Amino acid sequence: MAQESTFAPLDAFYAEHAPLIDCLHADANCSRWGLSRNRFAEALRRSTEKRYRGGCAGAGEVKAFLKSLHLKDLALAVACAEGVEAAWEFFVAQFRQDLRAAARAILRTSGAGDDARADELADSLYAELYGITPTGGGRRKSLFEYFHGRSKLSTWLRAVLAQRHVDLLRTGWRTVSLETEEDEAPRQLAEHTDLQPSDPNRKMYLARLDAALLSAIAALEARERMLLACYYLDQLTLAEIGRTMGEHESTVSRQLDRTRRALREAVTHTLLGGSPARDGCGPQSGLDEAQVELTFEYALSDWPFDLSRALSKREAAADLPEK
Repeated sequence: MAQESTFAPLDAFYAEHAPLIDCLHADANCSRWGLSRNRFAEALRRSTEKRYRGGCAGAGEVKAFLKSLHLKDLALAVACAEGVEAAWEFFVAQFRQDLRAAARAILRTSGAGDDARADELADSLYAELYGITPTGGGRRKSLFEYFHGRSKLSTWLRAVLAQRHVDLLRTGWRTVSLETEEDEAPRQLAEHTDLQPSDPNRKMYLARLDAALLSAIAALEARERMLLACYYLDQLTLAEIGRTMGEHESTVSRQLDRTRRALREAVTHTLLGGSPARDGCGPQSGLDEAQVELTFEYALSDWPFDLSRALSKREAAADLPEK
């Protein structure tokens, strides 16, 4: 039997976070797509459930998480999943060319690139996004239901597209069935939990990402490394870190968010810029933007980055203030 979510049922989740949900509903411009507060609250609840995977989290931590979501993208995804015509028209107008550009980048890195085939790959995604099953029967299940707003919608779409390319290679360009395993197939496609290394450049991308992130972490101040170590290695909650440091958990949340964004920006800058010759190795040219995005998507699936190697717990402990 599936474990009941800590954040269920919806009415309890809404009652606890009603003022915040109302604010986020407005920030996401849900009225543009006719999304009710309850419908958007359900999407927020699912995102929270996915983030904490049935675990417990304080109200402050949940609030910080919900405010960090890409709210307008989430609202658009929910509206598309609901079949709102205006949302679909907006989605196609805004993302069709981006999807085709991403498909060209994916096919180019795997040595099978041509514009016609790339456009076919990108356009083939619409059926799954809309939720059309191969036989046309059964409940419509849109892949948008697996978007939780933690990344930009454009980034998530690249991940879905990359996984679809892998699946098509496995099956000789046959259509992936969403009906055979209704829960498993869309989850693997949309949440990139099984992205396999079909791209011959995948290992190189991840090696460069590893080096770039190690360098970026090394450049952080000791306090920033300590925060990362407490949160990711020691798995302390924001409230526990705040008590240790004598700060409010919301302050800790903002500091962590700034540090994560700074790391992302530093790593992106390094990947785009390349690196000079050193240690007997020749210079490395920079990646283009599509390759950088693909690198991040590969990292989400299976990247054995050793965070403990980059963050010294001993150093972090030494920097902790006295209680």
